[in-house]
Amino acid sequence: MKKIWIILAAALGVVAVYFVIAADYEKAFVAAAAGAVCWFLNYRQQIKESLRKEDESKDDESDEEIRT
Repeated sequence: MKKIWIILAAALGVVAVYFVIAADYEKAFVAAAAGAVCWFLNYRQQIKESLRKEDESKDDESDEEIRT
């Protein structure tokens, strides 16, 4: 899912540049804002995955402490 968000962010960035060149600034703003949202969702997905990995490692450590 991360790759999809980053690809969409890049594609919308390119679309925004096209609209700026075409002097359609309203559409350029919308495309750039949508690209920023996609980038943010990519970043959010990465943080969620890193938090899951940390939680799993903490759970393993706490199980070992209880057993001893």
